[in-house]
Amino acid sequence: MAASADITVESVLADVDAQLAERYPGNKVEGQPAHTVYVSAAKAETDLPERWGAEALEAVKRHADVLRGLDETDAIKLVKARLASQPVQDLRFDFEDGYGAHDDEAEDEHARRVGEIFERWTEPGSPETFGVRIKGLTTALHARSRRTLELVFEGAGGVPDGFVFTVPKLRLPVQALAARLLCEEIERANGLTEGALRFELQIESPQIVLGHDGTAALAEAMNLAGDRVTALHYGTYDYSAACGIAPGQQSLKHPVADYAKAVMLAAAAERGVQVCDGGSIVVPDGGPDEADWAVAEHFRLVTRSLDHGYYQGWDQHPAQLPTRWLATYGFYREAFAEAAPRLRAYLTNTAFRGKLDEPATAQQLAAVTLRGLSVGAFTEKEVASKTKFATVDVLRALYRRERPAK
Repeated sequence: MAASADITVESVLADVDAQLAERYPGNKVEGQPAHTVYVSAAKAETDLPERWGAEALEAVKRHADVLRGLDETDAIKLVKARLASQPVQDLRFDFEDGYGAHDDEAEDEHARRVGEIFERWTEPGSPETFGVRIKGLTTALHARSRRTLELVFEGAGGVPDGFVFTVPKLRLPVQALAARLLCEEIERANGLTEGALRFELQIESPQIVLGHDGTAALAEAMNLAGDRVTALHYGTYDYSAACGIAPGQQSLKHPVADYAKAVMLAAAAERGVQVCDGGSIVVPDGGPDEADWAVAEHFRLVTRSLDHGYYQGWDQHPAQLPTRWLATYGFYREAFAEAAPRLRAYLTNTAFRGKLDEPATAQQLAAVTLRGLSVGAFTEKEVASKTKFATVDVLRALYRRERPAK
């Protein structure tokens, strides 16, 4: 079919660069937490991170032998230091499935108390980011969710720094639009700064991955959410149940989970939206053999998620923290052991062990190093020492595919 004489290459491409910059600002490789801890809002206490850290350190002692066998990168010292200083990096107090049955009066009280706790979390050792998971945005529940959010802000004296809320049970793209409108309405009604509220979309229904009409419903939902959406969180057990997976087979590593999360990665790619894996009910309980198996299995699950590009996941029990941090630190330390000499070679225009890296591979060598720095798997001093040339500024330039100035 002949092209119209009025359409030229120049006219078609006139605003392509602007469109790409707006739609695909790039992935965020710094600042993503390693995990999100979920706790019922009914159990919210100011000292919860400290108590979880103490219980996690006890779990390290209790399972010392199995943890030692999993540690290939001498990361256990870092794990102990993390559990003693800031065991919980990111937290959501849950007003949804994990909350249980509470009447409106009780939820009002819990929401205010959660806000008061957030207001106190300014000291070192507190979670860096935190928020709540509201009830789903449905015809019946949206008013309750709005009230819960407003009471949290009332208790906190405003929107705390680092606050985000999670929108669960997303099944139709229009619910993401409702979340955006909810933010706008709460901001106007409460005199909040425009853009102060951000949210995560929880992907726990196959209908939001593949729409009833065969379209990519998740991409549509993200477009409707606009720049309010910060992350996509996978919901392990709701998604598995919706697909009819038997209880004994429901897991982060089931094929239906891999499919959903691969779609999430593709939908979020280059959009500045983070992807978070779901949680696991595997906890070290029962007899010694069962407990040791659970420790090793949780470590394997976290490592598998990291290998697949999911750099964050849920934790729902204090005894999951040692394996979360051990797997996370081990992953990044192992990745950096490979990245350091390759970065050094790339910056000197040489090959390393038969690999002549190009901008795309150098970008991801820089990315994994920046991610590891961000979660504390190693220090800037270590990076500079082992790469010879790669400061944080150099790594950021490589990630932007810019050749650092000599």
